Amino acid sequence: MKKMMLPVAVAAVSAVMSQSAFAETWRMALGDAQGGTQYAMGEKFAQLIHEKTDGQVNVDLFPNGQLGSEQDTVSSASMDMLDLSVLAINNITPFSPTVGVLTLPYVITGHEDAKVLTQGEIGEELTENTIRDAGVRILSWAYSGCRVLSNSSKPVASPEDLRGLTIRVPRNEIMIASYQEWGVNPLPMAWSETFTALQQGVVDGQDNPYITINAMKFYEVQDYITDICYVFSLEPLIMSESKFQSLSPDMQELVLEAGREATAYSYDYLLDSEEAIKQTLVEEHGMQIIEPANGEQEWIDRATSIWPRFYDSIGGEERLEAALQALGRDL
Repeated sequence: MKKMMLPVAVAAVSAVMSQSAFAETWRMALGDAQGGTQYAMGEKFAQLIHEKTDGQVNVDLFPNGQLGSEQDTVSSASMDMLDLSVLAINNITPFSPTVGVLTLPYVITGHEDAKVLTQGEIGEELTENTIRDAGVRILSWAYSGCRVLSNSSKPVASPEDLRGLTIRVPRNEIMIASYQEWGVNPLPMAWSETFTALQQGVVDGQDNPYITINAMKFYEVQDYITDICYVFSLEPLIMSESKFQSLSPDMQELVLEAGREATAYSYDYLLDSEEAIKQTLVEEHGMQIIEPANGEQEWIDRATSIWPRFYDSIGGEERLEAALQALGRDL
């Protein structure tokens, strides 16, 4: 009996060894630390692609900028030196300017707007544009929430309260212009340098979603949060288009399917976790949340005045008009 079972056991071991021998490992860069929406979505995608390929593809995650700045990872992916990256939408805009329609201030005013634009025709068009312009393909979207303003100096309720503060912003012309309309000259800075700059007092504040503030432990160096929503933080998962085209048609469909499922997971993750994180920042870490004055109207009026300056870069006024119409609004 034992002799009869031996070939079966050997065959089973051989199958496992054969599967391992042919398994492929993809590298995924993430700008944020573990604990935020980038990591949650990236981890979910890795799990899904492993399951859908029966273990033939593994994805290793490298959080906290280990593989370079977010903009560096776009360049690496476009040159097929990196398989995957999850990054803030504003860091892909320099490579594919039409994506900037999603970072124009107050176009997206909440999670429902973000879902409509990324999962509808606008999102499909922007995906095609990033392939053409940047050599990368958007597979999935992480939803991180509104970029709220934090600082270490004082409560800020109106744009006038920003006077005297130095605010870190990404190297993104639209976001820089927004702060300039609010009366300050922000300091563009790489994401990987931000915590140290806040810690050392090089800058007084920055803006990011509640989930990111918590994941990056900004509560250690920031005291106040202004609950504005001038930009909704979207963080696409991109893949090297060269890598994607090297896959078989069946494998391509599995990758796209995993991306769609990871997008749905990320949306639910935000809805399920944001309120609890806000409570943690206040009750456990002592941060103070300030409501913007007059229903945020002054912030809105000043920031939206920059829209016409960026019509050319986003592909024309009609691109913004189409996005607003998809949201049931007029230009």
